[in-house]
Amino acid sequence: MRLFLASYRFGGFADRLAGLVGTPGRVAVIPNACDAWPDAWASAVTSDVKPLEQQGYSPDVLDLREYAGQPERLERHLREFPMVWVRGGNTFVLRAQFARSGADSVLPALLREDALVYAGYSAGACLLGPDLHGLETMDDPAEVLPATGIEPQWDGLGLVDRRLVVHLDSPTDPDGDSAAMLDRCIADGIPHWALTDNDVVLVDGDRTEVLRG
Repeated sequence: MRLFLASYRFGGFADRLAGLVGTPGRVAVIPNACDAWPDAWASAVTSDVKPLEQQGYSPDVLDLREYAGQPERLERHLREFPMVWVRGGNTFVLRAQFARSGADSVLPALLREDALVYAGYSAGACLLGPDLHGLETMDDPAEVLPATGIEPQWDGLGLVDRRLVVHLDSPTDPDGDSAAMLDRCIADGIPHWALTDNDVVLVDGDRTEVLRG
């Protein structure tokens, strides 16, 4: 299993992502964490496509809404890519779209098969923890039902064994919501990784590293 989990885009380690992937090639960009914000959706996609292209990747947008109830079709499409890129937004909305499309079972199976690399940041990284509790400090679960038609789910994909606390000391978090989530994890004794926007958790087979930028 190969995972690149960042607080913000590549963090300080675009080279380590390239090392996981090998030669940069096609990448499926999954922007569904932004589905509750239709006016910002297109610009959010563009804001990720451009940096990927600058790193030598060839991004294609994969909208999970087009695969609702079609996990077999989703799996066939994902097998065409050596890497998926799952951007930030609302983690609860992203979790719901993974459930509706079957990505919550398809992607873990492909990752365990080592068929592709999973690169995700912010919501795209937090999704892989054991659960989403605590993220309501940063993301609004009430956005899920209007955006997806289903209720929020609180389980993560469980591909890593601890929660990710992202955007520490970041200008994207002026209210200190990430610090509040971190304080709660510490107080409750919950295993976690606390990441600034320069940091990355990298999983390569049996090896897990926390890269500090």
